[in-house]
Amino acid sequence: MRLLLAVILASASATAGAQLYRWTDDKGKVHFSDTPPPTSARDVQKKAARGADGKTAPGSAAEPFVLQQARRDNPITLYSTPGCEACDLARQLLNARGLPFREVSVTTDQQIAELTNAVGSNSVPAMLVGPTVVKGFEEGAYQRALDAGGYPKSGLLPARAQAAPKSSETKAAEQKPAAEAPAAPKGPYWSPGR
Repeated sequence: MRLLLAVILASASATAGAQLYRWTDDKGKVHFSDTPPPTSARDVQKKAARGADGKTAPGSAAEPFVLQQARRDNPITLYSTPGCEACDLARQLLNARGLPFREVSVTTDQQIAELTNAVGSNSVPAMLVGPTVVKGFEEGAYQRALDAGGYPKSGLLPARAQAAPKSSETKAAEQKPAAEAPAAPKGPYWSPGR
């Protein structure tokens, strides 16, 4: 009985993280399956499996379970400022290790207050891994904090390319509507009767 229950649970958890396919056969019939369609299939669409709540299943192939668990238990936040070389190195380390993180570019009084409240000072870079605070940038200290937070070791995840957040000035400039182009000068009025 226990063996049967284990098999059922294993198959249910495997299905929850499965890739789903929608495809049309040569007769026009639409199919849904968790196995790749035949090569003759048309209109093939890949979809991540969805949980009972309609959201992408947490065990989807896009993110390993150990990473999902670490993100839930010990989310990573990096505090930085524009033009900070040590901040760039911290971001590069997180990207090279393949870890998703939230980055706060400290440029406003509100962000300075958030940083001070979170890490106890207003110096950057600063990284939070759950409750663990790492001030400044020292590669070994960052690696140890990430390991202790349960994140996969370096080289196990594909590298990421998360860029530095845009400054508030850049965001404002991007949101500013473009000025209307001046109207073309009107030339002399010409009519066939002149």
